[in-house]
Amino acid sequence: MERKILIEKRDGRIRTYFLEDGEIAEIHSAPAEEKGTKSHRLGDIYVGKVNNIVPNIGAAFIEIEKGVNCYYDMKDAKTAFFTHKSGQKSLCIGDELVVQISREAVKTKAPTVTGNVSFTGRYAVLTHGNTRIGVSSKIPKALRDEYKEKLADFKNDRFGIIVRTNAKDVLFEQVITEIRFLIDDYESLFKTASSRVRYSCLKSAPPSYILDLKNVYMDGMKEIVVGDKGLYTMIQSYFRSELPDKLELLRLYDAPSFPLDKLYSTQAALEKALRERVWLKTGGYLIIQPTEALTVIDVNSGKNAVRAGSRTGSEEGALKVNMEAAKEAARQIRLRNLSGIIIVDFINMESGQNTQRLLKDFRSYLAKDPIQTTLVDITPLGLVEVTRKKVRRSLYEEENDNFHLQADKDTL
Repeated sequence: MERKILIEKRDGRIRTYFLEDGEIAEIHSAPAEEKGTKSHRLGDIYVGKVNNIVPNIGAAFIEIEKGVNCYYDMKDAKTAFFTHKSGQKSLCIGDELVVQISREAVKTKAPTVTGNVSFTGRYAVLTHGNTRIGVSSKIPKALRDEYKEKLADFKNDRFGIIVRTNAKDVLFEQVITEIRFLIDDYESLFKTASSRVRYSCLKSAPPSYILDLKNVYMDGMKEIVVGDKGLYTMIQSYFRSELPDKLELLRLYDAPSFPLDKLYSTQAALEKALRERVWLKTGGYLIIQPTEALTVIDVNSGKNAVRAGSRTGSEEGALKVNMEAAKEAARQIRLRNLSGIIIVDFINMESGQNTQRLLKDFRSYLAKDPIQTTLVDITPLGLVEVTRKKVRRSLYEEENDNFHLQADKDTL
């Protein structure tokens, strides 16, 4: 597969486009930080203070900055690293402990923090609290077993190690070198934490566009095109220190008269990815509607009219639209970075065999997603349940926040 990445800075945002075989597969969006502004990023590590405990929901609220309260699952208290303890219970108001932002604030929901701090490298992740040695399920089984055997000596009661999918294409020695670096980082941070005061930021996560480059599969990567000179300089610095062997992939596109969004039609692609309706070649279409609790994808036959009175024609027509819709729904889930619970309402079919064929193909399309995506089941009402791990906010949430922010500025 041929891969390419486009990174542009426009309208106060930095957007990253992942292309696979010439088609945009993912769009990530984040605010372009300005000097003097302060934000709390996914992955930032703080010394937080327990401000409130709500036993009936098994949660606490921890301040990472004066007035910034974050949701904390009480189960994490078992492996918490306290810099100051106020009482004998597992968690008490006034306790100070090391926490990491695991989920950004969404609408009315506060950010989520965890005591199970993780240190993420390109090939491995070191996890405080979770002490198991794990290997990505996307790595072939024989290689998974080999990794588990070779990493057995790292087993301990403080942290665990997870080998990432990227490790399948590199030498074992490279992975070991990175793991030792992560262990040093881990030891240094917790040693420093003991002498730091509440609200201290112990470690800042890199900007999201740097994380995108850190996490992306480089297999088949042809080039990384950056449409802003300042961004290019920062990314170039990252590559020199972290990925020197991939530096040759980096290219600055600096043509003010014909910017990157015109050359690759990125603005049009972004607008399409934010629309509710997605047309299919069969004449049908999808309606994609995010809600507070879940995302609904409704499949409609649209212009694909089925001959009246023909049961066979109706079944064949429904199957045709559904099969295309399954492929497109999987593509849109990744493109828009949808996560959590996703309900897909396909066109009803009478044949159980056709339904099973649809589910089999849909499951195979979802399995290609780099982020864990699972087809759970089909309900008695014919609704297909899908779950996708939440790594970051969806494209809709990011761009919707941007819209409201711009609107607020316009009213000032």
